[in-house]
Amino acid sequence: MAKTFRSWDVDQSWRLPASVHDFVPSGHQAHFVRDTAREALDLSAILDIYTEERGYPPYHPGMMVALLLYGYSRGLYSSRQLARACEEGVDVMAVTRLNRPDFRTIADFRKRHLSALSDLFVQVLRLCQAAGLVQFGHVAVDGTKLKANAEDHAHGLEWRGDEMPGWMADKQCRLEAIRAAKAALEAEAAEPPDPDDESGPGASSGMRWQGRALRGEDGGPPDRAQRNFTDPDSRILPTRDGFIQGYNGQIAVDAAHQIIVAHRLVTTSADYRALVPLVDDVSTHLGRKPREVSGDAGFATEANLTAMKERRIKPYLPPGRARHGVAHAAGRRRLPKTPMMSEMAETLRRAGRRSRYRLRKQVVEPVFGQIKQARGFRQFLLRGLDHVQAEWAMICTAHNLLKLAKNGH
Repeated sequence: MAKTFRSWDVDQSWRLPASVHDFVPSGHQAHFVRDTAREALDLSAILDIYTEERGYPPYHPGMMVALLLYGYSRGLYSSRQLARACEEGVDVMAVTRLNRPDFRTIADFRKRHLSALSDLFVQVLRLCQAAGLVQFGHVAVDGTKLKANAEDHAHGLEWRGDEMPGWMADKQCRLEAIRAAKAALEAEAAEPPDPDDESGPGASSGMRWQGRALRGEDGGPPDRAQRNFTDPDSRILPTRDGFIQGYNGQIAVDAAHQIIVAHRLVTTSADYRALVPLVDDVSTHLGRKPREVSGDAGFATEANLTAMKERRIKPYLPPGRARHGVAHAAGRRRLPKTPMMSEMAETLRRAGRRSRYRLRKQVVEPVFGQIKQARGFRQFLLRGLDHVQAEWAMICTAHNLLKLAKNGH
């Protein structure tokens, strides 16, 4: 008897499922993100902009928000990737209800509403809090370096890829860009930015060393000074694998379920200035402060330890390097003989391998792994500090949405 197989008649007509709820299983993440955007998020900051009835009706802003959030949670970041997924992915179709915005529409929507999209971080964070995923017992802080969208040879993810680069099409534009970069460096040499002000991009690469502004022999910028033409706000930052042109993304993570409770992005490689803003943002966002905070040696300063004492938060910040998860004062960094730092070193020494500092690696480092490895986010799409800060907020929002989908419903 011949074997019977299931039908595979590709030419046979068939009806689509009666509802997008049938496109993927009922517990699928696509349903969760779509329904969260529709029912749990306040999108008035976006919706209120659409007041006129002129022209062809635009795509529903709520659908566009859901598409971006779902895409970011699945590692789809560029508008081209998202537009293709609208045509090919049944899970994305379950989010968009078969709407197919093209890549320019997606890119324009993100650009137009970038500030409001970044503000969704706090709303999603509060949903996580309401679901019991934030417990304020222990928060770990850390930073990671991410590449900027700053390469001339890359056409950018919003383009076809066969366009002629601007400097080839018009060499005069290239010369003007060089002159503008030179003028910016000269102006910076004449009036260096405040090193303590991180509201802007700060000193250009090569314009400062060990906290001191550098100048050439003629009083202008030093020979080592550099300014990127494509993203002038980005900076050359050291990493374990060498140097990159990029930014430093910093986060605070609650230990209970690896929820990002605060985020920050700067152009400098130093992390110590991030501790107080991150901890204070937790209180601002959620109305409570954590009981404990841990961070690596880059966060340990007398000022930070004093600030944590004032806030009645127990710090675990090693004054020296860490070896095998236990802090110690050996290595290149000389341990300052200041009261708080000395006390911190002694506290960690006594606790040894039982120290709460050991929580840091298992709390915050896996989050960076999930963002950079599992979801493939290693380079920003947008350019300019303000835009990149908003993009980092969206990355953190998508991470929390995934945690909420897994643990909160």
